[in-house]
Amino acid sequence: MKFPYGICDFKEIVTKDYYYCDRSGHIPLLERGKFQLFLRPRRFGKSLLLSMLMNYYDVAKKDQFQEIFGNLKISAEPTPLRNSYFILPWDFSCVDPFGTVEDIKKALHNHINDCIKNFMRYYQDLLPEKVEIEPQNAVSSIQSLISIVRMTPYPIYLLIDEYDNFANEVMMGVQYEKQKTYQALVYEEGPLKTLFKTIKFSTKESLFDRIFITGVSPVVMSDLTSGYNIDENITLESDLNDLCGFNEEEIKIIVNLITTEYNQDADDAMELMRTCYDGYLFSLDADTRIYNPTMALYFLKAFQRHGKYPREILDANLATDNAKLQYIAQIPAGRSLLLNIIEKGFVAVPRLVKISDHSKDKAFMTSFLYYF
Repeated sequence: MKFPYGICDFKEIVTKDYYYCDRSGHIPLLERGKFQLFLRPRRFGKSLLLSMLMNYYDVAKKDQFQEIFGNLKISAEPTPLRNSYFILPWDFSCVDPFGTVEDIKKALHNHINDCIKNFMRYYQDLLPEKVEIEPQNAVSSIQSLISIVRMTPYPIYLLIDEYDNFANEVMMGVQYEKQKTYQALVYEEGPLKTLFKTIKFSTKESLFDRIFITGVSPVVMSDLTSGYNIDENITLESDLNDLCGFNEEEIKIIVNLITTEYNQDADDAMELMRTCYDGYLFSLDADTRIYNPTMALYFLKAFQRHGKYPREILDANLATDNAKLQYIAQIPAGRSLLLNIIEKGFVAVPRLVKISDHSKDKAFMTSFLYYF
């Protein structure tokens, strides 16, 4: 059995016989809305989810549908929208968060322009003209792209991965100057707010017909306020609780196979995974706990390879980011909150708050930690 640890290319996973838990059956659920925001902790399979959507809706892969999805649930009853879009993917984890506001703006615009160039090369046979790239102004490049796409029968499906990645890095800077940089990015006519205003405007004629955005927290989206107020946050929907990650039954199947091969106790392995990795519950109405897929694959891959548990139970790639802890620790009462979590193993909050405009009290800090 091949475990796709670190691989987020959907086509590679399903066509090269990697272990994959089919989530294609959720596609009709996602079509309930047009402009959606989906949040999960880092390394939780969000990029793989976007890769699945790219392969499903891409008009250029119409002839590959059976090859890619033939063994998956969605192939029995595909939706009418399959393979009917131009796909425009952005990944904001590629945007450098360091430097001045102008430096970050340049990095953001460079990334978007590069994505539009890739779009032109990929769809060159379906585009009537070339898109004009404005090196200093990606918003202008987007307008040019829209004018060209308007001449085709295909709308755009915009997929934004890690939408809050670079902004979070700036926001969590403990220095006062970084706080001012964050505010300049997202408030008034900052470059990020301007970009999302352009995206919102482009939906009016359905040229950006569908938008799916992933991230870790809702902070940045909330701070954009009127710049982009059309998204539906589907993070806590109970029927999407397992959209990313593995449920316990799926884990148990693999553990049983491995323990049978090595003549070991499956219950012991499952108890260890429950104890050390627990299980996420993203909706109060959901009844199935979800395991972080990166952590689970890390454990299962080592277990299968050596017939024993990994020496280090915590995958170093998922260790807590010190910057996030420093950000909480610098808030009054934040340090005592962290110590309280270490001592008790949990912290309770009556409800999640809209943390962007909330006073930095216990409700703010626990909501912040929940998302991250």
